[in-house]
Amino acid sequence: MNNIIINPYYTLIIATLVLLVGRLLVGKIKLLQNFNIPEPVAGGLLAAVIIYLLYLKYKISLDFNTNLQDAFMLFFFSSIGLSADFSRLKAGGKGLIIFLGVVALFIVVQNSVGVGLASALGQNPIMGLITGSITLTGGHGTAGAWGKILETDYGIKGATGLGMASATFGLILGGLIGGPVARKLVNKIGRKPIIDKTATDNAVDTVVEVFENSGKQRLITSKSAIETMALFAACLSFSAIMVSPTVTAYLPEKFTIPQFVWALFFGVFLRNVLTNAFKVNMFDRAIDVFGNASLSLFLGIALLNLKLWTLLDIAVPMLIILVIQTFVMCTYAYFVTFRLMGADYDAAVLCAGHCGFGLGATPTAVANMQSVTECFGTSHKAFLIVPMVGAFFIDFINAFILTTFIGFLG
Repeated sequence: MNNIIINPYYTLIIATLVLLVGRLLVGKIKLLQNFNIPEPVAGGLLAAVIIYLLYLKYKISLDFNTNLQDAFMLFFFSSIGLSADFSRLKAGGKGLIIFLGVVALFIVVQNSVGVGLASALGQNPIMGLITGSITLTGGHGTAGAWGKILETDYGIKGATGLGMASATFGLILGGLIGGPVARKLVNKIGRKPIIDKTATDNAVDTVVEVFENSGKQRLITSKSAIETMALFAACLSFSAIMVSPTVTAYLPEKFTIPQFVWALFFGVFLRNVLTNAFKVNMFDRAIDVFGNASLSLFLGIALLNLKLWTLLDIAVPMLIILVIQTFVMCTYAYFVTFRLMGADYDAAVLCAGHCGFGLGATPTAVANMQSVTECFGTSHKAFLIVPMVGAFFIDFINAFILTTFIGFLG
């Protein structure tokens, strides 16, 4: 097999082409519009299929630079933190607490399904956690961290590789099911699509709508762009320090917090210290633009690195569990998340987000919600709650529940 390594510059060029193709596909294909498939997912899956055909015919494997993918992911989570004004978090109030409970309950359900199916299929019950919240709610970062632990401490051979394949499967399905589930719920409550979207997309915003209306024009000056980039750089620098060997050497062995969580945390800290203690005027419009651009590029590169042949190599029992987990996610979002969150339009958009990070990752959740709100209108509540829960709280909740499950099974 001929491995071709794509350098960062070409990776960025190809990723932008993927996003442009995705926009063209969604704009031209009614089916993708009807199911609210995010543009990065549409373009990324087409690219993944083309790369797979190259592999089948010519045995060529394209390896795209992942440093850019990681950087854009950190930029995205930094933008969430820098947007997290405590006054806005207070506005989440009761809805935020309820959604945390809904998500925590689903993690228990997800792991119970995984463990139960693994046992029924004659596998090690802990394998069910790999096809549970370790990889689906947790994503690639959690899969890598727990994979090493399961290999060394519990003798699960190939846990890291299986975890990466499972997380990739979840990333794809999370981006595919969120839109259709929300669309069905929106139709159920009788909400109609926005007729004149160009008016809202092209209007200059007077109210900050972080991550909403990603196509909306924003007023940004070179000064605000430079100052915002400095804030992003500070978040990335702090996160790099916190995961460096110098710092981790003083932390408990199993105290593993992914770098993106540190970037988000420092963003929250910076935002509220600067605005409350020093009365600094934060440039939310610039943060929003950089965050949305990073989100799209992260998803584009992530799907470029999707090697479909690795998914085909997943053991049949794991594939069965993952398919059932997808069905469980759809069912839970439709009947539980929607009802407990109020059974209204905001709840429907929250369901799209829950499907995104319940199977994939927070960037997928935000992309899912954007695809719905661009068609049916904004949902301030959903964009307030989902990024913070999916990016920050979920890791702590998931770690606690996973530790409990593994302690019980071990």
